[in-house]
Amino acid sequence: MCCGTEREASIDCPPDCGYLVAAHRYEDQHPRSLSAETPLLDVKLTSDIVHTQQQLLSAIAFTIAKFCSTETTAADPDVLAALQALAESYKTLSSGIVYERPPIVAVQRDLYNALSAFLTETKQQAGRSSFGTFKDSEVFQLLVFLFRMGLMRTNGRPRSRRFIEFLRGQFPGAQELKKEESRIIVP
Repeated sequence: MCCGTEREASIDCPPDCGYLVAAHRYEDQHPRSLSAETPLLDVKLTSDIVHTQQQLLSAIAFTIAKFCSTETTAADPDVLAALQALAESYKTLSSGIVYERPPIVAVQRDLYNALSAFLTETKQQAGRSSFGTFKDSEVFQLLVFLFRMGLMRTNGRPRSRRFIEFLRGQFPGAQELKKEESRIIVP
């Protein structure tokens, strides 16, 4: 009974737990709807932004997955809060105003800073890298896209890691995202 009511709310479940996998399968069959007050839902995305900036989108997603593999306390709400704050910063930046409001929670702020540093470094190296050039408005749209994808992948519980596991699954060969093997020796 406790597992059913406290799963991903007060209990940190391992991603390979059979009960958690079954619960996620059930949630996939019964998708939840988002309220009209959900932030960034009113933003219109251009139809080709994901295709034209596919490498940058993948790099941002990889940066999130890499951060979350080293920061084991990070959960989906932390990722969503960092993405929302960074998207709002890029929204003001694309209009010509520099205004940042990083999240207050340490994990969220650290992810916000990691993503911000990655994007700043990528923009500085845009001429020499495979990403080419990109505008702040395009980064804003990519962040909104990832935020919306995260909203649809997570289940809304405070300790859910469904979106994080989804991002990790997109890069199966990446050594940086490999899980640490259990240190428990079973006879």
